[in-house]
Order: sequence, then structure tokens, then C-alpha cells
Amino acid sequence: MRAFVDAGAVVGITRALVAVDTQNPPGGERAAIGVARDLLAPLGAAFEEVEPAPGRSSLLATIGDGDGRRATLLVNGHLDVVPVDRAGWTRDPFGGEVADGRVYGRGTADMKGGIAAAIEAVAALGRSGREPAGDLVFHLVADEEQGGALGTGTLVAEGRVRAHACLVPEPTGLALCIAERGLLNAVVTVHGRPAHGSEPRRGISAIEKAAKIVLALHAADFGGPAHPRLGRPTCNVGVIDGGSSANIVASSCRVEINRRVLPGVTRADAEAELRARIDAIDDPELAYDMETLVFGEASELEPGHPFVRRLQVAMTAVLGAPQPLIGMPFATDARFVRNQAGIPAVVCGPGDLAQAHAHDESVSVERLVDAAAVYAELFATFAV
Repeated sequence: MRAFVDAGAVVGITRALVAVDTQNPPGGERAAIGVARDLLAPLGAAFEEVEPAPGRSSLLATIGDGDGRRATLLVNGHLDVVPVDRAGWTRDPFGGEVADGRVYGRGTADMKGGIAAAIEAVAALGRSGREPAGDLVFHLVADEEQGGALGTGTLVAEGRVRAHACLVPEPTGLALCIAERGLLNAVVTVHGRPAHGSEPRRGISAIEKAAKIVLALHAADFGGPAHPRLGRPTCNVGVIDGGSSANIVASSCRVEINRRVLPGVTRADAEAELRARIDAIDDPELAYDMETLVFGEASELEPGHPFVRRLQVAMTAVLGAPQPLIGMPFATDARFVRNQAGIPAVVCGPGDLAQAHAHDESVSVERLVDAAAVYAELFATFAV
């Protein structure tokens, strides 16, 4: 199948998608929808768009009858990318420059290159004289980088995510990710009592109390057994912001927390664990409120699931050997598909995880071709 993949075409598709600035925030994924339509229309796709907020569009593209009589394979990929700090880049982040066997630009690895490989896979299948064994549905979605509520989360809530299995071409170096940790982003607001800075003990410093919370939570061991692919839960204190002036005892301080949790942990569990850690601090003057901003459950798929085996067969046919099964320490939109929609999902893409969110992000052209060939083989053989 690899012989039927057009390297120039998959590079061109990657560059076309990368050229559209979809940094999230603010998102603006609608700007990429027209490009995606132009790429998929020659493959016979029928389209639908969902826009839960202005400019925050997701494209649903169906290749096949879509009448439910054949197996349906979903390809879920996000069109948004993380913000760019141009001072750290030596190349145009939206230029799609090709050099030394790599394509450079924001989203090349995470994950517009993966989307490009899946689109080229359909074209390669046609060149080979084969066709998809079932219906293919592309969900090119908004908002994954900020939790997915305006993208896959909306599609699941509206009952639009229907398939027998799902491929998510996020960056894994073509390893098969079958488990990922969940996340909880929370803000703890610590309350103090202001006083003159020359007499700090007349007040209660919210910053001092917040420092105790930081020490209690950051990189703390939350106990329990390690997951075989995900390790242990973690907690990072990423932002602290408090006080108004150096000569005033701080009356308020905000601490922003990012927790990563294992399968089976609910939002209530994760919140209770944080509160228990804070409440165990021996300080009667410590007063705080906590607000959860984002929660996404961990998710996993059994390593022996038939869809995992089918993907490994496609991998072996193209690459000569099955690829390793891995877990990811972070969450992707696969969690919506696995947990809410009840559809088996595997995360597998050509990008290198070390390139995701990095300066001068890039993807290997050879890996793009490999991915397109593997996906084409999967498309040709996926049936239930």
C-alpha cells in the first residue's frame, strides 16, 4: 500500500491545513473548514457543519452511503492548535516549510499532519484499485486544545458521534495509544485580610496561605497503585497570582492547578482529593474557595480489543511488524468517544509527541507516508 501513497500530496495537504491560523484561544476553526472541504470533496465526501459558537466550527464529512448498512469507521481530528510564541520560532509557524525531510509549522505534529495522512489514505486506496470496506466519517473538530467542549463534546452531546470504531491521528509516532490520563483544571482562591505592609502580622496574607497550598499539592503523591501504561496521578501548580502592592498584606491570591487522574476517577473524586490535601494543612486561618474549570475523565481500551488487533494487522502489512501499545499522560478527544459515545478508539498518528506544542514544530515526511499507508490498509479492511 505504501507504493500508492503520494508523498507530495500528503505534504501538500499538511501545508494547506497548517497555513490556516487556528490558534486556540481564540480558535477560529471556521477558517479551516473551507480548506478541509476542498481536500475531501474530490474523494466523494458529503458534508455537514456544526457551529456551537461563532467561528468555532466542526466539519463532518462522510465517504460512503452513510446509511448504516456497512461498518462505519470514524476519523476524529482537531483543527485547532496551541498558541505560537513567535519569538521562539526560527521558521514561519504557518509557512509549512519543507526542509531536511520534515514539514515545519504549528500543527504539523499536533495534529494537522495526522489529518492529512488520513485524507491521503483515501486517495491512495483509490490508486491501488481498492476501496473502503465500510463507510468513513471524518470529524474535523474545534476546541480540543481547550478541553473539547465546543468540538467533540458538542457532537457527542447532540448524538452525532456514531460509529463502530474510531481512529484519532494524534501524535504517537505510530504507536497505538489505548489509554490516557484524565485532567482536572481548578482555581483555588485564597482569602486573606489586608493590613499595612510595615506590620504584616496585623493582617492575614493570602499569598502566605497560598504558598502552603502549593507545597501541599505540587508534585504530590496521591497514593494508590500505578497504572501499567499511565503511571501515577500527578498535580501541577501552574499559576499563582495574588496581592495588589508590595506595601499591602495580600487579601486574595489565586492558584491554578492541573491534575492528571487515572481511569475510574470521577470529577467528584478528583475534587475531593484536592480538598482533602488542602484541609489537612494545619492552619486555622487558611480560607479558600475552589472552582473546577475543566474536567475530563481518563479513558482506556482493552489491549485485546478486536479494533486494536485490526490496526496491528494493518501495521504489520505496511511496516512489517506490529507497533507498541502505549498510554498517554494527557487527555485527547478519544475520551469523549470511548466514555460518552461508547465507541472503541485508538490514538495513532505520525507526529512525534516531543514535537507537540514545541517551537519549530515539525513532522517527518516519511512518517506521514507511513501513516497514510497504514490508514489506507485499515480503511480497506475494516468491517464488522
